[in-house]
Formats: sequence, structure tokens, C-alpha cells
Amino acid sequence: MMNHTKYKKQFFNPPETGLKWAQKDSVQKAPVWCSVDLRDGNQALVVPMDLETKLKFFELLVKIGFKEIEVGFPAASETEFEFLRALIERDLVPEDVTLQVLTQAREHIIRRTFEALEGCSNAIVHVYNSTSLAQREQVFKKSKEEIKQIAIEGAQLLKQLTEEAGQKYRFEYSPESFTGTEPEYALEVCNAVLDVWQPTADRKAIINLPSTVQLSMPHVYANQIEYISDNLKYRENVVLSLHPHNDRGTGVADAEMGLLAGADRIEGTIFGNGERTGNVDVVTLALNMYSQGVDPQLHFDHMLEIVDKYEEYTGMDVNPRTPYGGALVFAAFSGSHQDAIAKGMAYRAGHDDIKWTVPYIPIDPTDIGRSYDADVIRINSQSGKGGVGFILEHNFGLRLPKKMRESFSYMVKSESDHAHKELTPEQIFDLFIDKYENVNRPFSISEVHFRQRNGIVAYVTTQYKGQSSEVMANGNGRLDAVSKALKKHYNFDYVLEVYEEHALEMSSSSRAIAYVGIRPADGQLYWGAGVDVDIIRASIDALLTAVNNAAAAAGIK
Repeated sequence: MMNHTKYKKQFFNPPETGLKWAQKDSVQKAPVWCSVDLRDGNQALVVPMDLETKLKFFELLVKIGFKEIEVGFPAASETEFEFLRALIERDLVPEDVTLQVLTQAREHIIRRTFEALEGCSNAIVHVYNSTSLAQREQVFKKSKEEIKQIAIEGAQLLKQLTEEAGQKYRFEYSPESFTGTEPEYALEVCNAVLDVWQPTADRKAIINLPSTVQLSMPHVYANQIEYISDNLKYRENVVLSLHPHNDRGTGVADAEMGLLAGADRIEGTIFGNGERTGNVDVVTLALNMYSQGVDPQLHFDHMLEIVDKYEEYTGMDVNPRTPYGGALVFAAFSGSHQDAIAKGMAYRAGHDDIKWTVPYIPIDPTDIGRSYDADVIRINSQSGKGGVGFILEHNFGLRLPKKMRESFSYMVKSESDHAHKELTPEQIFDLFIDKYENVNRPFSISEVHFRQRNGIVAYVTTQYKGQSSEVMANGNGRLDAVSKALKKHYNFDYVLEVYEEHALEMSSSSRAIAYVGIRPADGQLYWGAGVDVDIIRASIDALLTAVNNAAAAAGIK
């Protein structure tokens, strides 16, 4: 049974801050990004990646544009150790990419980490120890001073071993479980570590404040970050980093608000894989910035490839509703949404140099390698005329008259409803052909000739139930003359109410499509379409299909 009284707040508010972050409305520039897919993400997999898979994943992260990549915890396992050695010995690390390695603030683990780094000249050594009240009381059973001393000794050993190796490794410190640590104490520990490292402008230190477990609403985390940022020693020579997890489902919000509060750097994973509910989703975070006109400095223009490789390497699935990367995130099934999107796209086509403002679609799908036809307008029983019209125009060049588009949309919805499935653009087009082009019963026309006499005279050869007849009629135009011939011969009355045409291809021998709508005595509009290089032939075919559809509805067989 659920019992809410067993829980209490486990976080600590910082001393009063200026709430400067709350006055900002967006992140203005990209942070430094550090991928932890190969460490934090990998350790969260049911079956961690093997060496060769991790090498492929590393290559993908470099292609995306990460310049700092945490490649593992080399002292934790032989696979982790060998992965780092493979990157170094095979010379697989680009000059502009920095490897980051994680180690606990324990001497033998730190020394093993430096063994793994031998031969690497560009690295960040990331040391951590847990500082939260719960961990101090329940796990370590140590005082604040004792916990701080662990951090100081770890920082000293990093500095000593780096000097012995003749390297200029950069250092990172995390007060792990920061969100459950008293902010004043976290600040004290971080400043003590910085006093050991003495960071400079050309060799900045990284202080990483992890939301190891989300314990509060995002604005509390932002207040904590602002407090640390405002009171940190050597601030101009410190890169303030965040490592948000997602226990409360607000990892992205934590990161965004934390950046507003003064953070400079983000550690996260693509698609948010990580312990428990995951890490912050870098794809979402970066493309949120992109949608506000900020260059995220990461490349997601090959999103489908990224998704495919991520799923292959990790064995995880990208949820269809995962922002930006999911299969359905741009998909609109709702009729009203589709109509607005179609009109927005038409508006955009008619206006030059405008910003992206298409309703319901926050970024242009083509920017990340997606497509309008496959990703945006998706047709099922909930769809409407706007979506159906968009599919036919975008994929097949058909610009249906407004009332015809509405009539056809009901056919499409009915087809989807009875099939209990989404319809592909090809299935919709086939349905259009079946309903409006290939209807040659009960009546057909095999031949038409025209003469100009008192207007236009049409000589129509028509068939019904195997009988062929030649019918003549006058009209004020070719289509009108053929229409009058049909009405006269079959005693079938209607009003030719709609006629539209347009070219299908732009060339000297382009085909044209004609649309015809007729209204017989029952008051309904019946439609037909015809396609031919000769617009007159196309018009006659469209008229004949409309007449046949009306005749079938009237019970004429």
C-alpha cells in the first residue's frame, strides 16, 4: 500500500541567492559537452558493450562532435582498462578530442587509472567521493572533516602522479550525491580541492556538480548551482559542470536551469541512457537550444543513422516519442494539426527568408535528416483533409480542389478505420486512383471528335452494357459538349459544378491532371480525375469517372 508519510525532503536549500538565473529566458550559447555514454551509459546496460562495440560507439560520438568523452573507469574492470589502452595504442583519438577517465578518491584506484593513461597526453582525470548527509551517516560513517580529507588527498595524488608522468592532465572533481549535500559544505569541499590544484587560465579545473539522484524540483537545483557558482574560489579558472540524472523526469530542465544559473559544461548521454531512469538526454538538450536559434556545436543532421547505431551498440530502443530522435515525434495524425501544418508549409513556400514557424513542428525535420513525407504527416482514422491533401501534393503533385479533398479524406479515414492501421502515402495514392481514375463502369467513352459549329459539336462514342453508340451534342466548350452528350444519351441529369486542372511535370511534354465535380439530383458532389498529356482527354476522363461514381450511387449498373 502506498504511504506518502514515509518520505521527507532530502535536499538542502542554499543560503539566499540572487535568483539571477530566473531572470533569463534562454541559454545563449552552447556549453562544453562531455559524453558519458561509454562510462555512465555503458554501466547501466544489462549487457555492457564489448571492446569493439565501444570503439564503434566512440567513433560515432566523435562524428557527432563531442570534444570531451568519458571513456570509462579503467580501474573497474579489465575491459574498461583495455578499451582505454586500445584508443591510445591504436591512435584512434583525434587531436581535438580529450579523453576523460573516472576514478574514486582512493589511492590504489587512482594509481591504476594512471597506468591506463600511459602514453596519453590529452586527458581529464575525474576524481570523486560522495559527500551527502545520507552517505556520510549510513555508508561511510565519517564526519564532514573526514570526508573532505578524502577529497583533498585524492586531489593531491592526482597532481603528484600527473607531475611524475610529465603530463599536463586537466583535473575534475565531483562531490558525488551533491543534491543530497548541504550546499555550504559542498562549497567547502570543492574549494579545498581547488586550493590543492591552483587552477590557471591555461589549465582550468572542472568542478562537476552531479544530480546523482534527483531529489528536488529543478529550480532548487538551479539555486544550488547559482550559490556554488557565485562563491567558488578561482571562479574565472574553473569550468563549472553539471551531471544531471533523471529520477524525477526533469533531467533536461535541471540542465537548462543549471546553465542559466552559471554552469559552463554538461555531462550526459545521447538519448538519456544511464542508471535508473537515466542521465540527461544530450540530444534533447542540444536541439532545444537549436530550436531557439543557438548553435549547439553538435551535429545531429544524420539522426536516423545515430538512432540505428545507438540501438545496435547498446541493445536499447529509442522510444517513438523521444524528443527529436523518436520515430513519431514529428508525426501528426490529428486532422486539425495536419491542416495547420499543411497551411504553415504552404505559407512558408510563398514567403522568402522567414524563420521556421510552422505550427506544431518545433524544428524543420530536414535539418536532422528526417523528411516531411515520412515523418510529419501520418494518416490514420484520426486524420483530416489537410493531411491527406498534403500527402497527395507533397508526394505525388496532386492539388485537389478543396471540396474534393474533403470528400476523399472521409474515404481515407474510413479505409484506415476498417483496416485498423495507418495508411502509407502509396496506399493513399492507390486509393485515389481506384476511386477517381480507374472507374470505367457503367459508362465508358472510347472516342471523341470535335467540330466548331455554333460553338463546339462533340461526337462521342460511348458504351454501356456492351452496346456502343455515337452521340452528338453542342456545347460552349469541349467538356461542356461531351457532358451534354452523356446527359442526353443516358437521360442522366447533373450540374457540372467544379472543374480544375494543373500540370503534373514541368516539361514540354508534361502531363496534366483535371478534376471534375458534378452534382446530380440527389444533391451530393461526385468526383473524378483524369491524367493525360492532352488536357482535353484528361478532362473527359475526369468527367466520365465523376458520372460513373454518381451513376453507381444512383443504382445504375
